[in-house]
Parts: sequence; structure tokens; C-alpha cells
Amino acid sequence: MAESMTEQPAAGEGQGKKPKLDLSGAEWLSSTQGVGDVQIAFVEGYIAMRDGRNPDGPALIFTPAEWRAFVLGARDGEFDLT
Repeated sequence: MAESMTEQPAAGEGQGKKPKLDLSGAEWLSSTQGVGDVQIAFVEGYIAMRDGRNPDGPALIFTPAEWRAFVLGARDGEFDLT
């Protein structure tokens, strides 16, 4: 399995980059509810999210604050496509 890493700047931080995370040994979790193949993993204080149908593909990396904003937005319907 290919290593997934990131060097994306943290949203709202503006001071540097997120660390490179080795996700090769991450424990990926899937929801038991809903439809979809999104998986998340908690690694070194960050939250990684990937497409479970493409586990060797890229992963999005969130700080805890970014993850909280994402989850709250999703709950409020911010990302609904309909």
C-alpha cells in the first residue's frame, strides 16, 4: 500500500504546513449508517478522511478545529447537493 501524506496548509493557521503523516498503519473506520464509502482515521492528533473504494488514493487531513467545523457544517446541511 502506498503511503499517503500531506503538506497542505492548515486552514486559518497561515503559519506553515501540516506535518507529513504516515497513514500506512492507520486504523481506518467506516460508518455503520448511511450510504457511502468514506473512512476516517485518527493519526497524531489529526483526522484523516479517504474514499474507502480507493484506499491507495489521497486522504484529506484535518486539524481538530477543521474537523469540528466540517462535521457541524455537514449536520447543518451545508454540503447537501439537493
